[in-house]
Amino acid sequence: MMSLLRGRRAATAAALAAAAALTLSPQALAAAVNINFDCSGASPVGEQKFSMQQGADVTAPANVAPGGALDIVIDPAVNTIPGDVNGFTVKRVENMDLKIPIPANSTFVSADLAGGSGLGPNPPTITVEGNTATLHLDGPIAGGSQFELPTVTAHLTAGDSGTIETKLAGTSYDDPGLTFTAVVSSIIGDTNVPSKCFPNPNPVLTTTTIG
Repeated sequence: MMSLLRGRRAATAAALAAAAALTLSPQALAAAVNINFDCSGASPVGEQKFSMQQGADVTAPANVAPGGALDIVIDPAVNTIPGDVNGFTVKRVENMDLKIPIPANSTFVSADLAGGSGLGPNPPTITVEGNTATLHLDGPIAGGSQFELPTVTAHLTAGDSGTIETKLAGTSYDDPGLTFTAVVSSIIGDTNVPSKCFPNPNPVLTTTTIG
């Protein structure tokens, strides 16, 4: 009987310890978002304005200790390249760059890419310069076709205090967060249309509190 009671007490203590650890440990928060991009393409017949949308699940911990490690995960949804924009047939999209700021109150450590499909023969890359990470795709991605951007996992170190907010880059056509070249059919043949986009609106996707 004593051994049975000891076993029950040990099991109860273990359960309480596990519950306490779960309560005190940082919990990951996931947000499903749909970002609208306002875009401007420089075509031979003048500026072409259009919009694009991109969905994603973005995950980050709710809390992190000062100087602690944290991961921010951006998992884009499947998307489709438009087959037609303002009456122009889109043949393909090439040389796409998506910029993601390194959040304030954090230090970049490294980043991983995983998955993705329909992005062309060359694998996507991610580079960091200053406080901005850039996801690059060579393409081509055919007009009217589906594609999926790779999942980006950013490994960061928290600062001493404050909050760490996930956002995308870009505030205007002059300060774009997304750029690419669209090859379109026109009366003069296939034409390159360099395009610049910015998220509008540009919400905070996740917030992690330090402390």
